[in-house]
Amino acid sequence: MRWVEEPVRACVPATSANLGPGFDSLGLALGLHDEVEARVVPSGLSIDVSGEGAADVADAGEKHLVVRAMRAAFDDLGVGQPSGLALRCVNRIPHGRGLGSSAAAIVAGVLAARALAGASVGPDDALPLASELEGHPDNVAPCLYGGLTISWMAGSPEAGGSRGSSPRASTARAVRLEPLAQITPVVVIPAAPVSTNVARGLLPAAVPHADAARNAGRAALLIAALTARPEALLDGTEDRLHQDYRAPVMPATHDLLARLRAASLPAVVSGAGPSVLVLLVSRHGLDKLDPIGRETGIEWRISPLDLGRQGASAAPGVPAPGEAGQSSPGRLTLFRDMDGCKGMPWVSSVLG
Repeated sequence: MRWVEEPVRACVPATSANLGPGFDSLGLALGLHDEVEARVVPSGLSIDVSGEGAADVADAGEKHLVVRAMRAAFDDLGVGQPSGLALRCVNRIPHGRGLGSSAAAIVAGVLAARALAGASVGPDDALPLASELEGHPDNVAPCLYGGLTISWMAGSPEAGGSRGSSPRASTARAVRLEPLAQITPVVVIPAAPVSTNVARGLLPAAVPHADAARNAGRAALLIAALTARPEALLDGTEDRLHQDYRAPVMPATHDLLARLRAASLPAVVSGAGPSVLVLLVSRHGLDKLDPIGRETGIEWRISPLDLGRQGASAAPGVPAPGEAGQSSPGRLTLFRDMDGCKGMPWVSSVLG
């Protein structure tokens, strides 16, 4: 196998899944990015990690999620494994906060491996494996496509597709929509993480039919609100399927969510939590977030972000990642994303 000689840089956005009523189907890409530089070396495996969660993964070796995704992508392509790999990872997406850090790592690994092998790095090509590795497409879809995505598993439910199982007999699908330019996503992040598996384990096996019907209507309304009718965001973000059931493991999140919605701010639990996502129109209501956060009695990091419109990208022969953004102490903290994916070419054809 002849590998691409230059280092390959992958740039992947944070994401927020569910968005309230769109449980396991809706996702939004955010303007906060992790970067991975990968290159083939004569032997061994070296990983340099900086930024968010670096101390937790610095010695992960072959267990590092980016590495595992790369290995799986090489196998999926049938090109064999390279003689050695060297990685540099700059993490800006907080870990264990419901902002798609694992999906970002998987997408970065899949795209980096495909780019090193000279294969297409278009989102349609990366989605099936990325979804299989993540267990569901709700985060990997917006990470790959950018914007607002609706994702699902096509095929028999008995064939797979539930989170944590292999969906090989079913296929991930996604549709990308363009959210309105005036929508500002704001992430509100607590200090302590919550395991996605723990949060998911609290969900009941069945829910009342009335709640399911109400959520279906709210999910449809939310899509309209995000793409055409922003005045419907508060009603469109109402949820009856998962957020209340998860409250016992994230009481502060539940408290903040209730306070924000009582103030007519369209807030939801981001993914499985514990972060909260607030969808503001033209930043209206941004000044309310810090005072309301103070009422809960705990510290929150509050950051308005851009919408992640481009989605993930990967290309060879580009500059190495910059230094990760640093947050200063305080209640209102803005993430620094440096250049994010700006200027990264979108490579949808075969690299060579």
